[in-house]
Amino acid sequence: MTSQIINTATISLDAAQALLAEARRACAERGFAATIAITDAGGHLRVFERADTAPFLTVGVATDKAWTAASFGLSTHQWNQHMADPTVAALAHHPRMTPVGGGVPIIHEGQILGGIGISGGTSTQDHEAAEDALRHVGFL
Repeated sequence: MTSQIINTATISLDAAQALLAEARRACAERGFAATIAITDAGGHLRVFERADTAPFLTVGVATDKAWTAASFGLSTHQWNQHMADPTVAALAHHPRMTPVGGGVPIIHEGQILGGIGISGGTSTQDHEAAEDALRHVGFL
């Protein structure tokens, strides 16, 4: 019997920490305290931070935004459009699916390395901060 090995790219700890620092900066520039979660390609938490004044609800939201973004390589705000399609609408019932802006996949050379999720501002602020952080680290 022959076996096959599939190598999966994932974000390194150093890159995840650099992204976290940039996300913290991007949120501060936009004037809100945030929770920031970064997952690896499998959706597992890699680095995490909750600002002192960020509400506790943001912990689960940020983590699930990052997981959702990494799961299909789509930003979380795009899921609202997909949920209108009856063939995928059932995914809305998945307990971790979070179709709210602020989760963005981390992609390098066409491969999903993970996801970043930000929660604490409006969904637009969260999304913009995530993209700004990715851009500053070189992922966008």
